[in-house]
Amino acid sequence: MKASCEILILLITLVTGVGSSIALAEEPKQSSNQWLLDAENDTDRFKRLEIYLRGFDQPMWEVGYRFEIVYDAIIDENYELATYHWGKVKLTIENGYLKRPARKTNADLIFFQSGIWKSLDTALKEGDSKKIKSAFSDARLSCMGCHAAESVPFMNEQKIFRRTGTFPEPGGH
Repeated sequence: MKASCEILILLITLVTGVGSSIALAEEPKQSSNQWLLDAENDTDRFKRLEIYLRGFDQPMWEVGYRFEIVYDAIIDENYELATYHWGKVKLTIENGYLKRPARKTNADLIFFQSGIWKSLDTALKEGDSKKIKSAFSDARLSCMGCHAAESVPFMNEQKIFRRTGTFPEPGGH
């Protein structure tokens, strides 16, 4: 019985000692909503921003969103809305070069220097439905060509390109 008591006392001492050690151990730093300010220095803050802002996929996501708005605005003959978003498509692609300068060459050659972007911009401002639809279709093909040139042709196999491949007949949307 005495041995059992000694073992019990030893176990209690060990457990309380371990518990005290755990309590005395430094607690991990709690995370906060200040994910940027909590960084140790500006270098770490900039690294966090680069991770957060990601690569060219973010601008392309916005381009895709605006591209569909342009398409719908053309169908609705809301050319002012289409012109607005078409301008933002250009701005978004160009801003994306800051993050991924390697994307600039193909985007410039295929989309801007070729006159594709300008052609739709001009057609929208003129308001000629036939020219607008033709220029939009050319722009769509240009986007798909750029994806192929950038070795991401699988981007062309998605709803946005299936949906924008043709325009509904007037009065049929």
